Amino acid sequence: MFRYCQNMPVTLKVLGFLVAFFLLDPMLLAEENDESYQVAPGDVLTIRVFGEPDLSFDEVPINPNGILSFPLIGDVKVAGLTTKAIEKEIERRLADGYLNKPIVTVSIRRFRNIYIRGEVRKPGAYPYEKGLTVEKAIAMAGGLTPRASKSTITLKREKGRKEIDADMQTPLHPGDIVTIGQSFF
Repeated sequence: MFRYCQNMPVTLKVLGFLVAFFLLDPMLLAEENDESYQVAPGDVLTIRVFGEPDLSFDEVPINPNGILSFPLIGDVKVAGLTTKAIEKEIERRLADGYLNKPIVTVSIRRFRNIYIRGEVRKPGAYPYEKGLTVEKAIAMAGGLTPRASKSTITLKREKGRKEIDADMQTPLHPGDIVTIGQSFF
């Protein structure tokens, strides 16, 4: 087997490695291409229309009403849609009298912020990054104050707007609000 691999072209070796890597770690693939993520106000998208540089943009912000403005087709309501659904909607509208069989790709350029408040040194809004936990968010906010309680942490998710108890390892999502409570001792 090893001898066979030595004689393979480099392209096939790399392709084989990538296939094996993604088959062995499907969670990594799912995290990087999460097709279930629904965009919301504050997210920034990258939109490409194949063969149309004038209709391709690096940064398209979603406004507070959940709408993005796009040349030729005007406002597109995108809040609550996945990137695939946005692609289909833009393709449909561009095909309606503007382009013949447009091919559109949409990706998340920047996620909306997370917010941390309470007993941290620098409360405020911070950029969301994949893999962000409460502990990492606290570090971004300059650490805990001397009065902070490590056991009184609440998290408010955009969906449901219900506060839940959290700990240092709780994963965060775009738009989450983390509150660090005060210790009584």
